[in-house]
Amino acid sequence: MAYTMSPSPAGPVGSQYCVCKVELSICGQNLLDRDVTSKSDPFCVLFMEVNGKWVELDRTETAVNNLNPAFAKKFIIDYHFEEVQKLKFALFDQDKSSTQLYEHDFLGEFSCTLGTIVSSKKITRTLLLGNGKPAGKGMITIAAQELSDNRVITLSMAGRKLDKKDLFGKSDPFLEFYKPGDDGKWMLVHRTEVIKYTLDPVWKPFTVPLVSLCDGDMEKLIKVVCYDYDSDGGHDFIGEFQTSVARLCEAQDASPLELECINPKKQKKKKNYKNSGIIIVKSCKITRDFSFLDYILGGCQLMFTVGIDFTASNGNPQEPSSLHYINPLGTNEYLSAIWAVGQIIQDYDSDKMFPALGFGAQLPPDWKVSHEFAINFNPRNPFCSGVEGIVQAYSACLPHIRFYGPTNFSPIINHVARFAAQATQQETASQYFILLIITDGVISDMDETRHAVVQASKLPMSIIIVGVGNADFAAMEFLDGDSRVLHSHTGEEAVRDIVQFVPFRNFRNVPKETLAKAVLAELPQQVVQYFKHQNLPPINSEPA
Repeated sequence: MAYTMSPSPAGPVGSQYCVCKVELSICGQNLLDRDVTSKSDPFCVLFMEVNGKWVELDRTETAVNNLNPAFAKKFIIDYHFEEVQKLKFALFDQDKSSTQLYEHDFLGEFSCTLGTIVSSKKITRTLLLGNGKPAGKGMITIAAQELSDNRVITLSMAGRKLDKKDLFGKSDPFLEFYKPGDDGKWMLVHRTEVIKYTLDPVWKPFTVPLVSLCDGDMEKLIKVVCYDYDSDGGHDFIGEFQTSVARLCEAQDASPLELECINPKKQKKKKNYKNSGIIIVKSCKITRDFSFLDYILGGCQLMFTVGIDFTASNGNPQEPSSLHYINPLGTNEYLSAIWAVGQIIQDYDSDKMFPALGFGAQLPPDWKVSHEFAINFNPRNPFCSGVEGIVQAYSACLPHIRFYGPTNFSPIINHVARFAAQATQQETASQYFILLIITDGVISDMDETRHAVVQASKLPMSIIIVGVGNADFAAMEFLDGDSRVLHSHTGEEAVRDIVQFVPFRNFRNVPKETLAKAVLAELPQQVVQYFKHQNLPPINSEPA
């Protein structure tokens, strides 16, 4: 896109990341009893089928001594309407502290598609053993909820003078939060941690989606129950109360909200019964947890720039052995990479004008080496119209330049970083810059490149590197900070990981969509991470 300093209206949004999040709540009924002296301690594991294999996505907490568990931990999945998402829910009886599933007793499983669950909203099905037979009378209930409301609630809770439940010592209190389910029964939403040996607990602040806690309805009644923890799973009831999020929001840092914790049985028996302690809401804040799509729909433009390697190691573009040779089908690995990434990103840019730069070549008329030149030979206006414009400019420039060297990345990174730095002056989430560098080999200016990437990590900018050919790309892997934080040669750390490296050779014989997915996998997260770090909400976002 032409670099402008004023936010421009959002262009058409592609469907790639128009994904809604679905929350799955899991309950088990009549599970198999695998323990000799007590009941099973079940937990549920969620798998998704990926390329014909089951891949674990997440697992719930363990419910101690419970054959009818309602798990507090929810599974949150991205729902893609256009894909068949096969899921498997497997229940196990926890026997050891091991994370290896074969160490635990199998209680049964159930498989279906996410679409099946979503279309029914709630399903109850028989659990099956590995041989396909029912796992006793074991059943699983899965309830789905779309997390389209992006508000989250953060609560700081404490207790005072709670009832003493342990003979030797004080109570070990924890809280459970419930909302009314569609069937009229209370549904567990959140469980705090246990605070040991105290009648005056202070729980850690916790954050849950507002949809989870009250279906987004601030006036809806919710129930808070206080228990004394017992390791055998037979937790002692201390007391409870009902309230609403609207009431909880009355709590301010300066004036906490105090709610009486009532034990109805004690209340009936004792005339002078007052309460079983006080639950204190120290603070209650509602904020929005913005997604990539929120920023895109809010009008954030993705500013796309291409940097192309024209060094001599690519070979003479007239010869079929060259990486820049355009084959009879009109393509090569450089063009394939430009198409794969550009076709997706151009949907997020309203004017579709993209700067295309080259490096490592000698340019006419004086044949000086340049490490940031406009491939349309118009330095004042290096913009190409759409991906087609980049492809045309690339093909047209090949006969007019001499491939040379060295392979310097830092000039082009710094070029885009200058515009990204200008965009920060707006102090709105209106522009995010993406630099695609396509290269055939080893970086010559590694220290300068590391420094440029570390500086760029502070800006609204991401770098995608596609390695073409069969060279050693170890240095590129080093820049991609997936496994370790990148440092500049002076020791300064990158604020965040902004580089995604992909070797094209891994994608030569697969559909082009696969390359696009791999290359752009980390981008939505990088965009959100940057704007959140800067405390910038999407443009036109409503207050929570």
